[in-house]
Amino acid sequence: MADNKANGSQDESASKSKSTSLKKDSSQDNGVSGADVKNSADQPTHASASKRTAKGDNNKAKKSSSGNGLLWFVVFILFVLVIGLGGAGYWYYTQQQATSSQVTSAQQQNSAQVQALVAARDEVNTALNRIAQDNQTLKDTISSLQKENEKLSLQAESTLEQLNQMEGRHPADWLIAEADYLVRMAGRKLWLENDVRTAILLLVNADKRLKSLADPSVLPVRASLAEDIQTLQQLNPVSQSSVALALTGMVAQIDKLPLDTFEKPEDTSAQDNALSESTDDWKDNLAKVWHSLVDDFLTVKSIEGPIEPVLSLEAQFLIKEQLRLQLMHAQSAALTGDAGLYKQSLQYSQTLLIEKFDIEKSQVSGFVNAVQNLLETDISRPIPTELVSQQPLERLLDSRVKQVFGQGASAL
Repeated sequence: MADNKANGSQDESASKSKSTSLKKDSSQDNGVSGADVKNSADQPTHASASKRTAKGDNNKAKKSSSGNGLLWFVVFILFVLVIGLGGAGYWYYTQQQATSSQVTSAQQQNSAQVQALVAARDEVNTALNRIAQDNQTLKDTISSLQKENEKLSLQAESTLEQLNQMEGRHPADWLIAEADYLVRMAGRKLWLENDVRTAILLLVNADKRLKSLADPSVLPVRASLAEDIQTLQQLNPVSQSSVALALTGMVAQIDKLPLDTFEKPEDTSAQDNALSESTDDWKDNLAKVWHSLVDDFLTVKSIEGPIEPVLSLEAQFLIKEQLRLQLMHAQSAALTGDAGLYKQSLQYSQTLLIEKFDIEKSQVSGFVNAVQNLLETDISRPIPTELVSQQPLERLLDSRVKQVFGQGASAL
């Protein structure tokens, strides 16, 4: 609108300028005609005619100026309309472009969403297929388990029928199997570990299991168990481990035993070489110094009695090691129950003590007495090669338990 007003003002100014120019022309024309009048005062008629002609021209000029202003106004309106239409077209074009870009982005988003939905649908279909397969697998498993359950129920019913048809049922027959296990363990303790005390305890517990049955048919087996218990109780009660521990303590005392070695006798005829502190005895002191120097180079002594050799350190070490070795042999023989090796080792040890050690010392004499006590100890233990109750108990187990439960009790 402001542009239209500006254009209108410009057209008005242009029309005014044209009217002024026309007036100037008319005035010039009037000037000219006036001059002509003055020059020709003789011609008044022509002057009036010229005045009329000038008025007519002024009226025409006014009419033409008004027509030109209207034309310019129309042109201005058309120009404004063209500019408005161009702006409107440009605005519509920009709106269409924005709308098309928005539509394109919306279409792209929709296509991406559609693709995501398609992928999700495919994943759901895959999961449904997996679930269907799992369901089929579960159905197969359930059917197989049902079949196995039916088989087990049939087996249980048949087992119950066998138990119901069994004559003279004994609900506590499992105690027989436990007694048989205890007897087997007693045999292992007796033959593998030589543990008589534990074997006796196991046999006593097996007899208690059979006693709790309160069944007269197991009395022969209990009699066999009593015989085995009595046989083991009559064995040598000396503990082999106690003998072995006693020998271990004696081995530790060997290094403290004194050996019978040569001792330098005292020379009763030896002179007193002690120097006196008196200056008057300088001659005696000089003679004593001389004799001590001479005696250090060569000494001759007479000894009455048997001659004993002097033992070196190596010989003393070997004697003690021989005694230690013999006592260790006796220890191992005591643990294994080898009475012959046990006595032989102790006898050799006693001989070494008497011949090589100082028997007059209390330590050696006490050691010899200890060895003698061990020699008098009987470590022999005649362990039976089998238990009397083992076979009767196995037969009882076969007749009572294994025949009833079949192969299931074969591991007992």
